[in-house]
Amino acid sequence: MTSLIAYWQRLSGHRRFAWITAGFIILLGLVLTYRRFFIGLGDVTNLTDEFPWGFWIAFDVVGGVALAAGGFTLCFLVYIFGYHRYHSIVRPTVLTAFLGYILVAVGLLYDLGKYYNIWHPIVMWNPHSVMFEVAWCVILYLTVLFLEFLPVVLEKFNLIAPLRFMQKLTIPIVLMGVILSTLHQSSLGSVFLIVPNKLHPLWYTPILPLLFFLSAVMVGPAIVILESSLSARLFHRGLETPILADLARFLQVALLVYVAVKIQDLFVRGVVGELFTGEYEAYHFMGEMLCLFFAFVILAFRKLRTNQRWLFTAATLVGLGVVYNRMNVAWIGMLRGTGASYYPAWTELATSAFLITVGMVAFYFIAKFFPIFPELEEEHSHA
Repeated sequence: MTSLIAYWQRLSGHRRFAWITAGFIILLGLVLTYRRFFIGLGDVTNLTDEFPWGFWIAFDVVGGVALAAGGFTLCFLVYIFGYHRYHSIVRPTVLTAFLGYILVAVGLLYDLGKYYNIWHPIVMWNPHSVMFEVAWCVILYLTVLFLEFLPVVLEKFNLIAPLRFMQKLTIPIVLMGVILSTLHQSSLGSVFLIVPNKLHPLWYTPILPLLFFLSAVMVGPAIVILESSLSARLFHRGLETPILADLARFLQVALLVYVAVKIQDLFVRGVVGELFTGEYEAYHFMGEMLCLFFAFVILAFRKLRTNQRWLFTAATLVGLGVVYNRMNVAWIGMLRGTGASYYPAWTELATSAFLITVGMVAFYFIAKFFPIFPELEEEHSHA
């Protein structure tokens, strides 16, 4: 208790406020969690039988899966393509992806009516279902992320023999992770191919699986940049600006490819005119594209992408653009076709904030007590 009080006294005013805010969000989230699981979905959501997929699916699951894509993107660059200069940021990226996928799975529990049946895909196989493939890929990829993170735990407890064994399996594990991520990132887009008469033409396209995969590849480097920038400020460590600026070039190329394919698809399907109808879907579509456009403008100038603040801004815009797109596909683009009226309740937003806060707090404590950042471990050993 004395050490806890001393730690609190050493904190700056901003950090105290952050911990108080996090504590409030977590307490509120626990109350809402109790209400959701012991009273029901109707007590904490505005979901209806006409519109059963709302903010939680659009943001926590469909958007969350995309934001957790940094792990397979960076591991592919480091271990398969041989860009070993990024090796120093692999561990925090894998940790972010691991926590992200755990939160996606937990978020899915909140949204499922019969959440206690989530284990059914393990024993009740339906190989003709896209959602069956998504379920299995997520389960297997969570296992892969656990194996990728396991060397950190083994190193912490100085278990040399198991650590050496796991290091020999690095390449096969990474390859498995890349394959699984490719499958389920694209298959998540395939889920929405079954609603051609409900999803708005601006988003419904036969190449929706390809667009989901390309957006996941694009947002991967952006999340790595965001995570590195935030952890550098949180742990008072140096930011690998040259490495991140170099990684931003991959982000720039991936962004250009995604936007080019998306715009070409509009022309090929002959739906460009939908942008000028004045309907709310057109404004939401232009909103997600503007985020990506401004990010590309920043990344196009070397002076800007080598500046910490501008690089952080560009990565944030890419992340917002991808999440905006996923929410448009799973929520905004479906409203008119279903004839339903839906706006998320404040309790839905608060529950999502609770999950995000829990993930951030978990990252902080894991990075604090496990060898995630080599320079921090060196400081601890000197202390």
